[in-house]
Amino acid sequence: MDNFDSIYSTNNRYNTTLFNEETRIHNEDTTTTTQHTIPSEFVDTTYTAVVAAGNTYISETTEKGDIPPLGATSDDHYYCNSYNNQSTPGEQTFPNTSLTTAAVVATGSNPSSSYNNNNEDQNGVVMKKCVGRSNRGVTFGEASEQGLRKTMEDTCGIYPEFMTLSCIEVGGCTAPSCRYASVKSPVHYFGVFDGHGGSQASSHCANELHIKLAEEWGKEVGIDDWRRRWEVALGRAFERVDDGLIDRTLASVGSTASVVILSACQIIAANCGDSRVVLCRGKQAIPLTVDHKLNRQDEVARITDGGGMIVEWGYCLRVEGVLSMTRAIGDHSLKPYIIPVPEITFTTRNAEDEFLVLASDGLWDVLSNDDVIKLARKELREHRRRPKSDDNSSCPASFVAEGLVKYALDAYSQDNISVIVVDLKLPRIRVQQKQ
Repeated sequence: MDNFDSIYSTNNRYNTTLFNEETRIHNEDTTTTTQHTIPSEFVDTTYTAVVAAGNTYISETTEKGDIPPLGATSDDHYYCNSYNNQSTPGEQTFPNTSLTTAAVVATGSNPSSSYNNNNEDQNGVVMKKCVGRSNRGVTFGEASEQGLRKTMEDTCGIYPEFMTLSCIEVGGCTAPSCRYASVKSPVHYFGVFDGHGGSQASSHCANELHIKLAEEWGKEVGIDDWRRRWEVALGRAFERVDDGLIDRTLASVGSTASVVILSACQIIAANCGDSRVVLCRGKQAIPLTVDHKLNRQDEVARITDGGGMIVEWGYCLRVEGVLSMTRAIGDHSLKPYIIPVPEITFTTRNAEDEFLVLASDGLWDVLSNDDVIKLARKELREHRRRPKSDDNSSCPASFVAEGLVKYALDAYSQDNISVIVVDLKLPRIRVQQKQ
């Protein structure tokens, strides 16, 4: 499929949001609400937890901002299809880019693995200007499709401005002396949750995880390293949401979780399960998450060393003959082998960052990272340039998310499909001139 112009599905839900303090634009288009699934396979590579390369700056304690639901309004912003604060199938592999791994930082027996994916600050270089200065605009879109499955077990969670922090408070600021580094700006939350055994777990994650995360990050934990502070907050939030599913009637219900915390200077991605988040940096696909599948030797070793069994069932390897992934929220009948511990990545934003794609395995099972980025980039760039008119009023990110879902269906995806596209470029509004 060369373009998405003819794509439209009444089973899709797509929402983007344009926040503009000065103009208050509202342009929302929604259809029947459906929801999401999450990503797949990875290479046999052990990723361990993080010690940051480059400079580390202490995250200052700050008050949590409000956590509005998608589509809510506030006194300052009208939620539509983006945020603009101008006031201040296949095997997944990492491309040949700078990637720093470090020794495991363990909490009990369950390490929270993470790594640094930054180019700007790996050599300890402090920049003169905060990267967040030019990264205060974002638009996003979401589309979901039940597909050939009997039920829809995916859920997406989108919470713009779920916290308000400065680049220094978020951490990883490359220019802490720049005055823009101390300016508070919105921090956004995006999540894709792929349920199995029912939709209870994915819905629970979508409704609760961002709240637990904001609570945990706001606690005074006495941790100086900003990355470690986010690791602890995310790990505890995932654990609390997992504890909320301890119920005999929900013992076999679970969900993956693929989450992005987006600030003006950082992209923090946390993943539990076979979810995937991919960044388009320039023309390159940069995976920000590592799938938790049984083709990862480190995950197989963790399970078998703990007494678990890997059983082939229906031409597929499964933990205890049940689950094909190795980590998930829920699935208490498979504890302690299935754990809710996320792997976390930290990526400093730069001028080449174009957009993010969060998606379920309904997309990634039939399209590679490179395919998705190539298709999305072409359509996103073309759609941005089009004059705004009555028949072209949807947000580019929403348009592309919807198109990727349709493309996965055309490629015979057998699963639920959910896609979130986050456009990291400040939107340029072009007005169609009347003849």
